[in-house]
Amino acid sequence: MFDAVGNPQSVLLLGGTSEIGLAVVSEYLRRQSLRVVLACMPGDPGIAAAVDALKAQGATTVEVVDFDAADFASHPAAIDAAFAGGDIDLAMVAFGLLGDAEQLWQDQAKAVQICNINYTGAVSVGVLLGERFKAQGHGQIVAMSTVAGEKVRRSNFVYGSTKAGLDAFYLNLGQALAGLGPKVLVVRPGQVRTRMSAHVKEAPLTVNKEDVAQQIVQAVADGKELIWVPPAFRYVMMVLRHIPTPIFRKLPI
Repeated sequence: MFDAVGNPQSVLLLGGTSEIGLAVVSEYLRRQSLRVVLACMPGDPGIAAAVDALKAQGATTVEVVDFDAADFASHPAAIDAAFAGGDIDLAMVAFGLLGDAEQLWQDQAKAVQICNINYTGAVSVGVLLGERFKAQGHGQIVAMSTVAGEKVRRSNFVYGSTKAGLDAFYLNLGQALAGLGPKVLVVRPGQVRTRMSAHVKEAPLTVNKEDVAQQIVQAVADGKELIWVPPAFRYVMMVLRHIPTPIFRKLPI
């Protein structure tokens, strides 16, 4: 369980080499040691480096379990393996694909792939985590959404639609679990400086992964259900949501 000052004793990172996810684990490790479970795609070349880095930062143990976000039938066994060593206090859903925006809406196979991973895979593990945490009577889920899913734009509408679905699912999962012990936090960052966005032109309000991690840790401690990163994006999106569609379509975004 979380200790008296709000630190978890164990963390499960679904998307075990996610730069933002690992930054969150590192932020917790700055406070105290903890058990870490990395759920990773078999053969991911970043696994060894992630394990070594977390051990160097003071993780008591770092376990690796096989996890393929698109292989839904394997998810129950992956979650069983993650919980085999005991209760998990915090689980972070941090896997996903960005893809080429123009290719996605013109390539059926690519569109189905990104929808399966970003949305269906996220729902699959969300249901399983909800069951586990409800049985425990405690637990925190952190789901990585994006501002791109709050107001889906023509420029990346396939990706944005997957995140809109994820966002809606996890916000309402939190409502379904209310009063049962577990909590859910949905995180809506703008552009973050990671490998995923390295080829994309940097947008206003772009932040570093460490900034996202610090805000997530604080939001968990504060018991929040939804945050924007940076916080100013909350007001940007408030304006964009109310722009009439004919005008919104003409905006260079």
